[in-house]
Amino acid sequence: MSGATVLWGAVRRMAIAGAALLVLCIAGLIWFATAPSADDRTGPTDAIVVLTGGSQRFNSGIALLRDGKGQKLFVSGVNHHVDLEDLLRSSGEGVGRTSEWAFCCVVLGYQAIDTLGNAGETAQWMRQQGFHSLRLVTAWYHMRRSLLEFERAMPEIEIVPHPVFPDQIAHEHWWTRRQTATLLVSEYGKYLATLARPFVEGLAPAGHGPSPSPWQAEPESAAAELRR
Repeated sequence: MSGATVLWGAVRRMAIAGAALLVLCIAGLIWFATAPSADDRTGPTDAIVVLTGGSQRFNSGIALLRDGKGQKLFVSGVNHHVDLEDLLRSSGEGVGRTSEWAFCCVVLGYQAIDTLGNAGETAQWMRQQGFHSLRLVTAWYHMRRSLLEFERAMPEIEIVPHPVFPDQIAHEHWWTRRQTATLLVSEYGKYLATLARPFVEGLAPAGHGPSPSPWQAEPESAAAELRR
């Protein structure tokens, strides 16, 4: 067998493998871009958790709390310069109409800066409260990655997804809309990176792995911070 034949065989195998990988990635993107539906469980959960990123998420959380779908509403990833009154005003709820129930039952978390942080911050708060179930509120395109992080951070907690659908991000015929397609490709890449993270961390040499999670270190100080 000549060297050219061997080379051509190797190139052909690489091309087939590359094409198979491309098809797999496209199929995965199509699955990822399929908008998840809200869980049909109508019973209340212990908590409602909203991930910041748009007033529609907070409004949905407030509506769920008002409907008795949870004992408390936890908002994760709030800017340090924002308080509950600011959130209520920006959402159009109005401070005067919320009565005392909003101020007694809505808790703001200030530590998270990304989805991994949302999961860690929420897990600590849930355990501090002694809760065992939550209804997760975030945008539909963010839900799959959020569920992955939350299920890893608190495997003992029952999580009920409640996606919201921002008007500016169309989920139907998304491939015809550049803004939505770009967002979904980016989110899909983040989802794959999140999926692969434990395997990558497992390959790191001893002593060279990632730093311990701040959510696992000094739980008492973190819990105190959440009560601010």
